[in-house]
This record gives sequence, C-alpha cells and structure tokens, in this order.
Amino acid sequence: MLDALSPTITLNDGHTMPQLGLGVYKTTDAEATHAVSFALQHGYRLVDTAAMYLNERGVGDGVRASGLARDEVFVTTKVWFTDNGYESTLRSFDESLDRLGFDYVDLYMIHWPAPRNDKYVDTWRALERLRDEGRARSIGVANFHAKHLERLLGETDVLPAVNQVELHPWLPQTELTVFDRSHGILTQDWSPLARGHVLDSGPLAALAAKHGTSPAQVVLRWHVQRGNAVIPKSVTPERIEQNIDVFDFELDADDLAVIASLESGERTGVDPDDRN
Repeated sequence: MLDALSPTITLNDGHTMPQLGLGVYKTTDAEATHAVSFALQHGYRLVDTAAMYLNERGVGDGVRASGLARDEVFVTTKVWFTDNGYESTLRSFDESLDRLGFDYVDLYMIHWPAPRNDKYVDTWRALERLRDEGRARSIGVANFHAKHLERLLGETDVLPAVNQVELHPWLPQTELTVFDRSHGILTQDWSPLARGHVLDSGPLAALAAKHGTSPAQVVLRWHVQRGNAVIPKSVTPERIEQNIDVFDFELDADDLAVIASLESGERTGVDPDDRN
C-alpha cells in the first residue's frame, strides 16, 4: 500500500481535498471496484463518481476492498439534472449513499445546472441542508458557468467549495477559472485529456520527449501547475499509476506557451447551457 501521492488543497469550508484523483465515468460496477481498489492501493485518495454513472455500488466496494479506512478516502458523487429540485435531490442523495454503502460523502455536487429547468437554486438549498446535517462534508457544483454561480451567490447562503468543469488544453476555461478563484471556489477539471484526443498533438509529444514523460503526464502536470484539481479516468493499471506520477517535474514558461497555443474552444461534452 503506497502512501498518498497527491498533495491536498484546502477548500473554502476548511476541508482538504486531494488535488489529483480517479474519475470513473463510463465504468461498470465491476470495473469501478477493480480500478478504485487498485488506485487507492497505489497512492490515490480521491474517487469521483455520480448517480448517472451507475457505478456508485462498485465505487463503494472498491473503497472497502482497498484496505484503507473510510476516512482516508475522499469520495465525490453528484445528483443528476433530472433530479434537480429540493425534495428530489434529498431523495437522490439517500439513494446514492445507500448504493455507496457509506454514512456520508466528502463532496456532493449538482451535476448540471440545467438552467432552462430553473431548479438549480432549490437543488443547492438541498445541498446546504445535507452539509448542515453532516452527511455531505463539502458541497459543490459541476458544469456551472459564471452566471450560474453568480445567481447562487446572490440567492443562497453557502459558497460552493468546488466547480467541476470540462477543462483541457483545447478548452482552458481561463476566465471561469479566474472567476472561481476570485470567489474562493476551487476549479476541478474533468475530461482533462479531452478524452485522449488532445494527446495526438505533435507539440505535446515533443514536450513529453523533453521531460522524459508521456504526453498525458505533460497535460496532467499542466492542470496541476495551474492550481486546479483534476480527475483523469482510467481502468488500466499502468495508466492509473502513470496519471498520478506528475509531481516530480515542472513545465517551464516555454512549455506553458506551447500548451497555450493549443486552445481552440472545442468541447468534448455538452455546453452547460444546452443540458436540459
């Protein structure tokens, strides 16, 4: 069993969260159990799942199979946008907790604002209640534009601890990251490798050769140096180990300029305004 390999970041509510963790999107229960257990035994301490992923049971089993105590692992899950709303969110949370087999989660998130449905403020109020009850240690949002966050800031009492968004060299989300930081919200990056497509870039291959790493490690190091949290997804043991091995080298200003040149605005997922 390896010690934790990722540094932690202190959230605006005082809790700490590992900067780099394991994503399990599009992973079956069985795959999640194996990947989570392996990752936790090899230095990971954060696992990110969601009700929509249909693998919360596998994640919980993986945590238990790892041999680590529950309080050594930071577990995130999320309410799907079709359950946005006060009572429906509370019900969805109970169902997620039951599938995970836990008494609490470390971070509970609104998965999408679904703004045309206009329920994300009531959903957030349900999350505030869950935090007050101690069943969600921290609460946050995913896929929120600044305008969605501004509405929460104006109409509710608790600041999101985390805003998890699609972010990679094609879509660096610089303005949103600055907005988050100015309000004490940590930006956490999903699809950090653009589902692997960005790795075909010749410039990234050159940077990998320069540093004696893989292109994926270069990109993940870029996320880390920006001060964001990041959740690369893999079920392959070798890649799981490689993805967290990014804390012993540093990209210089020239490297960062090369990566900045890759920005295109291209998304691999849905724009939050279009998810309803």
